[in-house]
Amino acid sequence: MSDPFAGTATGLSGPALRHFAVTPSDTTDLAIRPRALVFQTDGAAVVRDEAGTTLTYSRYAGDVLPIRAVRVLATGTTATIVGWV
Repeated sequence: MSDPFAGTATGLSGPALRHFAVTPSDTTDLAIRPRALVFQTDGAAVVRDEAGTTLTYSRYAGDVLPIRAVRVLATGTTATIVGWV
């Protein structure tokens, strides 16, 4: 397949190149730090940032949360989430 963007630098404002299913955990950081979290179902995500601040976000399916999360906690997270890299 041809990729007309192969020689273009990727920044945080550009489209993601990869994605992965997020497995929430109260004890383990994400293996890959995403550029954004995408909600696949309505629900909540309990998200920790690099400063250790933890907040709960309630979103609808299809919403994009533009945060480079360090961890998505299992306790309190009810949504199915995908990470964009």
